Amino acid sequence: MKAIVAKSGSEAQDAGAFILEEQPIPEPGTQDLLVRVIAIGMNPVDTKVRQRSEKDSVLGWDAYGIVEKTGDGVTGFKAGDKVFYAGDITRPGSNSEYHLVDQRIAALAPKNLSPEDAAAMPLTSITAWEGLFERLGFVPQADANSGKSILIVGGAGGVGSIAIQLALWAGLKVFATASRPETVDWCKNLGADNILNHRNSLYEELKAAGADSVDAIFCTTQMERHWAVMAECIRPQGRI
Repeated sequence: MKAIVAKSGSEAQDAGAFILEEQPIPEPGTQDLLVRVIAIGMNPVDTKVRQRSEKDSVLGWDAYGIVEKTGDGVTGFKAGDKVFYAGDITRPGSNSEYHLVDQRIAALAPKNLSPEDAAAMPLTSITAWEGLFERLGFVPQADANSGKSILIVGGAGGVGSIAIQLALWAGLKVFATASRPETVDWCKNLGADNILNHRNSLYEELKAAGADSVDAIFCTTQMERHWAVMAECIRPQGRI
């Protein structure tokens, strides 16, 4: 199979930083799916792993593909299933024709999304879900959090975009930050109730939107920059 290998110690713009290499198709372990990769996503994790890696490596963790073969212990999938997933950072990535993934971190792909759209979803969706429902403690049910509010810092980013939609589904009033016209429009189109310009004081922006505090803050970017003003925006006993 062909795989894109990131050369250790290289800069991304260097000639030869990424090479196309022939590798053997791996055999699935007991819990593994062997997936023929159709589409992949790119995330900050790719750049961080490449920069830290002390050996040549295959990057790529978000993927969509078709199950070709299953391990002996696999029960939830069969050959021919279309799956999507965020892979395991300790294993070779999905920038290859075939890829092994543990069945326990894979799922059947949504039928209403293209392969490309499905491949863009896993890592951002998992992060947004865990942030909202496992860390901030909101109830993961439709409209179950009516009357509560959240400020999503970085609303137009990958995680922020999913978090806006999940928060609205869960019944929260959503304040999201964005500054450029196109990112403001993006957040509005996703359904955010109010857009705050993070180039200004978020506390003043929040007050101008008719609130002096929120029940929770999901900060997806530049935490150090926003930390002091988040303390102004959060309600007593709120969560960040």
